[in-house]
Amino acid sequence: MKIALGADHRGMEVRTYLADMLAQMGCEVVAMGQGSDARSCDYPDVAFAVATAVSTGQVGSGILICGTGIGMSIAANKVAGVRAALVHDEIGADMSRRHNDANVLCLPADLLGLRIIDRIVKTWLKADFEGGRHARRVQKIGAIEQGTDPTRLGDQDVPPSPPAPAAKQLN
Repeated sequence: MKIALGADHRGMEVRTYLADMLAQMGCEVVAMGQGSDARSCDYPDVAFAVATAVSTGQVGSGILICGTGIGMSIAANKVAGVRAALVHDEIGADMSRRHNDANVLCLPADLLGLRIIDRIVKTWLKADFEGGRHARRVQKIGAIEQGTDPTRLGDQDVPPSPPAPAAKQLN
């Protein structure tokens, strides 16, 4: 699994921790943004780089970290095809994948400790999109990105979802 990992200056400690953790899990990590927390950087620059890598298929998913996670999630969600979820707990991590097919995880470095961040990321990576009625809703999000009123899409516009994949095995 190839994951883009980005942080602003307030999220660099968490990014460093996650890069090591993900590598130990067998993930290929592509670090984006500045390489040090010594100076301030603008979170939209990092969010754009990670979100673009996800939307173009260069990586399968992305993780963004800033102080609150809010700025990263707002910026990343401006990139078409990105569904960035700001998550504070394992339930949110699981649901963001299963129901919303989130492809970018946003985390608040200033609000959570490394232990809960570890559990959130592992939960998020192991969860799979359920499809079904949720596929219709994700398609409606795509319609909004295209400037289309999502209420104009009916059930007939959503292709049947494939069966859910087997659970992911991560080290």
